[in-house]
Amino acid sequence: MASFSIEDFVGDGVLKELIPKLLEEGWDDVPTLKIMNPEDMDAINMTQYQKDALEIRTYLHDRALMQYGDKLEASRKSLPELLNLSTEDLSSQFGMRRGHIARFTDRNNKCTDPLPKSYGLPARKLTVTPSRSNTIYKMQTIRKSFCRSSTNNDRSLEESLADFKIKDGYRFKGIVAAGPAEPRACGCIQPPPVVDNVAPYSAIENISVQRLTPEYKIGMERLVKTKTPPMKASELWRDKPAVLLCIRRPGCIMCRAEAHQLYAKKPIFDALGIQMFAVLHEHIESEIKDFWPRYWGGVVVFDRTMGFFKALGGGKLLKDKFLSGFVFNPRAIANYKRAKSMGIEQNFKGEGEIKGGLFIVGPGGTGIAYQFIERNFGDWAPVAEVVEICARLKNQQQDEGDSSRSPQEHK
Repeated sequence: MASFSIEDFVGDGVLKELIPKLLEEGWDDVPTLKIMNPEDMDAINMTQYQKDALEIRTYLHDRALMQYGDKLEASRKSLPELLNLSTEDLSSQFGMRRGHIARFTDRNNKCTDPLPKSYGLPARKLTVTPSRSNTIYKMQTIRKSFCRSSTNNDRSLEESLADFKIKDGYRFKGIVAAGPAEPRACGCIQPPPVVDNVAPYSAIENISVQRLTPEYKIGMERLVKTKTPPMKASELWRDKPAVLLCIRRPGCIMCRAEAHQLYAKKPIFDALGIQMFAVLHEHIESEIKDFWPRYWGGVVVFDRTMGFFKALGGGKLLKDKFLSGFVFNPRAIANYKRAKSMGIEQNFKGEGEIKGGLFIVGPGGTGIAYQFIERNFGDWAPVAEVVEICARLKNQQQDEGDSSRSPQEHK
């Protein structure tokens, strides 16, 4: 499966020598690197060979075929040239398996949902030589591309968000969402009930959490060697809104798939000013190393008391047995097949009956803006709903900022 480690992404090819430059310019995470535009490539003096390599690796990353990156890049062919090769050539020249060839040549079938077509970063016009603090500079540039002060940028954001609207008659569920409650085993087994009301803010603000990993950057150690002290969960969203993905089990194929899909949208959450956290209720060192940054490149925190998971269940843990919750549950099996098609590996270490979900929490003490409950094993929070709520939070913050400005500042 495609990893969110920059080192894994660039491989041993021509892009490897660019890592120091990418770090200096702030292109230090895979989701953002994948949306570099031609002007940004020219700004760091990328050769045509390097541009072709980045295009190839981005295409492979979307299709979970990164194992072929070095070989395809070494051919010095462009992506269009590689896509025009025959099945026999792909197999004989690059050792590509038949199933992987089908995935490679299908230009519409991606293992990860792409960013909206209208989403993109404008070329950066530098008047001074940027410093090594360009990670901050890059983030400012991303946000400026969606600044409300510009009509064109307003339209760009609206078009990007419009691409996330769920089709086929789907109706927005509101601030509490869950998968459908379908009977199992011909109605002999009823699904566990879920709460209909959003959890009270008081249920999560004082939860004790511990950071297990930082946000992944180029050259960073796999894990923080000295563990951070516990802190109140409210510190996570003290200054900025946060998305908190509550992982049932980091070795679960469906949990890994959900985490990977969500983190792939990091540029959009960055532009909206939203932080991203993965929350675990169990600390198994080997599992964290396998999970981060391969499937999730953001911060991982440990919820020792399972407070977030209890909040999702209305004050108690929402649990389900393997037999009733998976074997006799067609929806859970469909979720498993969806994750399996993404080429994700799995293991069975750790506790796997406690259901997870997702929270979106506003800044400071403004409260929970959205809550998704994993009713069936492998249910994902609809990305359209998550992005919609985050966009509302951004607009709300901007409106509050505008109202607090003096009349002179408005002029």
